[in-house]
This record gives sequence, structure tokens and C-alpha cells, in this order.
Amino acid sequence: MSKSILVVEDEKILRISLTDALKTEGYTVFPVADGNEALVALAEGDFSLVITDIRLPGASGVDILRKSLTEAPLTPVIMMTAYGSIKDAVSAIRSGAFDYITKPFDLDEMLVTVAKALEIQCIAEENIRLKKELSSYYGAPNIIGESKAMQAVFALLGKVSRTASTVLILGESGTGKELIASNIHYQSARKDKPIIRVNCAALPTELIESELFGYEKGAFTGAGARKPGRFDLADGGTIFLDEIGDLPLLTQTKILRVLEDRTFERLGSTGSVKVDVRIIAATNKDLVEEVKAGKFREDLYYRLNVIPLVLPPLRTRKEDIPLLLYAFTRRFNDQMGTNVVFAPEAVGVLMNYAFPGNVRELLNIVERSIALANDKTIRPADLPAHITKTRQEKTSLSSLQEIIAEAEQIHLIKILKLTKGNRSRAAEILGISRKTLWEKINLHRLDL
Repeated sequence: MSKSILVVEDEKILRISLTDALKTEGYTVFPVADGNEALVALAEGDFSLVITDIRLPGASGVDILRKSLTEAPLTPVIMMTAYGSIKDAVSAIRSGAFDYITKPFDLDEMLVTVAKALEIQCIAEENIRLKKELSSYYGAPNIIGESKAMQAVFALLGKVSRTASTVLILGESGTGKELIASNIHYQSARKDKPIIRVNCAALPTELIESELFGYEKGAFTGAGARKPGRFDLADGGTIFLDEIGDLPLLTQTKILRVLEDRTFERLGSTGSVKVDVRIIAATNKDLVEEVKAGKFREDLYYRLNVIPLVLPPLRTRKEDIPLLLYAFTRRFNDQMGTNVVFAPEAVGVLMNYAFPGNVRELLNIVERSIALANDKTIRPADLPAHITKTRQEKTSLSSLQEIIAEAEQIHLIKILKLTKGNRSRAAEILGISRKTLWEKINLHRLDL
């Protein structure tokens, strides 16, 4: 969807030039020349960004800023000002403006500032969306699980959330580490501040540091303006470093510094940035082994491992499968407008499946099964082939074991009859000890 921008500028040539440049970038632009018109537009419209001059006929740019902060507090406002009015611009920044740019300015410089403002606005909106979603589906009482293993997790979760301590979440892929991190944040005193999620394994090595710590204008070729990093965006809130075991050693050193003194340096900067952020990290790797192999810093491991929280794999808490199945079925039925249920025999098949992909795999199976369902009941034949194949293989193995046990029983009876119940002689013929023979007689419940 195109981002909508309100441009407030009384100089006609500048207003037209800026409007054309923004439209060329794909934005929807609403230009006005008067401050009072802008106030009306803010009351009636919904804008992603406001760009306004400070000095205008009618209402001033500061009036527009105040109106925008009241009507749409997430909408960033960029102030334009002549060189002699920089004091006013700085005052506007302190009042809540996103940034200011002095006239005359290069249009490319303005476009970079616009892109940066919209990026941060998107992050803010996404955090609010995720918070609402979390409240609907994943509030602390609603994390799904009644097994002893999950009850232990819940007990620790309640204690951890009330602290500001660093947490290390351990567990296999698909066990819900990101969900737990979100839950900790939204139960903490930082819940009204952002939680920034970073998948360390997904970041290219050459971009990791600029993504985490940001960079200054001119830090490298193409760095046309300062860019905030993920730690900047998480200031006051929480940063979740997923798959932290995949970070390069050099970046691990910089993360350690943040943990130790809450400072970092942007690329291209000679000064340190102070940050107030809680770090929650997660990994499916054995960090102790990674430390031994020289792939993970030992000092960082101990700083992260203040409060370890281990998530159990789904195969060890199978009693939770029916609960998860019910919740996921209800969610996807609501999303797809369907009314599909899993037949008891299909639930039985899922209960006997090992779920190497854990809860995430079950979620995907439910979504796929409902999306492809031919009627309102999902039966074993409607489940993914690899699940039913595993079940058939187990059934075949079970049948083979039964055949072998039956053959052994028949042979034992035959030999014991041949020896007229003489167990020493029977054991000799069978080539086993008398103790082993006695165990097999009891195993097969032979009354001889």
C-alpha cells in the first residue's frame, strides 16, 4: 500500500518540486500551502508522514506538529526551516518532531530522511500489531500447555518477567523461543516500549554490525545519512537476539560490551552511544560445546546465561498436543472462515508422531490440513504423507516383533516338551544360560 504524505509549504516552487519528487518514489502526496488547511487535513485524513515548514500563513508548523501528535502520535513529522530558524527546529524536535531539514536542501537528502522516518514508523506500527496479537493469542495465561514441563516453564516465566535480568532461552527449533521472549517483554515493566526481534542467523555477515548498531553518514560507500541500528530502536525496551550462536566472534565482542556497560559505537563514529535495553537471547545450539570449539566467547556465554530458560520439545510433552491442536484449529478456522475438525483417529496419529519440527511443525500441519480439507472432518488419510508413512512403518515393525515373539514362544514350548520340563537340558539345547531360559519362560508366561 502506498504511503501517504502531507506536505505543508507556502513556497509554490518548493511545494511542487517536493511533491513531484515524492510521487516519483511511489508515495501518495497531499500538498497544502496554508497552516490552517493542514490542520483540517490532519483532522480528516490519515497520513503516514507529515512534512511541514515551521513558518507558514495561518497556523504555524509547531501548531501542525502538536495537532499531529494529538491526532496520530505514531505519524512522524519532519520540519523544514530556514538556516536562521534552526533554534525553532531544535525546539520542535524536543517537542516530538522526528527530524528537521534546513533550506535550501537537496531533494535526495529529503528523500533519505523520509525513508528513514517511514521505516521507523513501520516498526512502531508492527510492534503495536504484534502486541495486540500477543494479547489475543499469547497472553501469559494463554501460552498453551498443561504438562509438568510447561508448568515449570510458566513458573520461571512469571519470575523472570518481573526482573530486568538477561535471559537465555534454550531449546530446539520450533519450540516457541520467540513467543516466550515476547511474553517476557509484555509482562515486564518495559511492555509499553518496543521489542525488536533480530534473527542473527538470517543477517549477512557483512551487514550484521550495521544492522545491530547502525552507522553514521559517510561510514561507507552508499551511507548517505545516519541510520539507526536495532539497539537504537530498542532503547527503553527489549531486544531479542534469536540464534545468537550464529554471530561472528567480532560481533559477539560488541554484544558483550553492551551487556557490560550499555554502550556501543555506530559504524563510522568515534563516540559511544548509551542505550537502555534488556537483552533476551535464544539459540538451539549447545553453547557450552560452541565455547569448547572456540566458536562462542566464554565470557559472553556467562553474561547471557544469567537466567537460562529451557523449552521442552513437543515429543516430551505429548499430553499438550490435543490442547495445541484445538487452539490452532480454532485460529485457522477463524482465519479461513471454515468449520473443520480433526477426527479422533487423526488426533491419535498425531499423538504418535515424534514432531521433529516441534510446535511450529504442528502449527503448519494444522494450517495445511484445514486449507486442503475436502470436507469438515480431517482423517488420517488427510494428514501429510510423511506422518502416515511413519505410522505405517511403526505398525509394520510392531507386527514383525509380534511374529518373532510368537515364534520364540512356540520354539520354547517345543524344546521344553522334548526335555520333559528339564530346564537345564533345554537351556543346553537352546544354547543359553539357565537364567536366560527362566527369564524367557516368565516373559512368555509359560505354565510348564
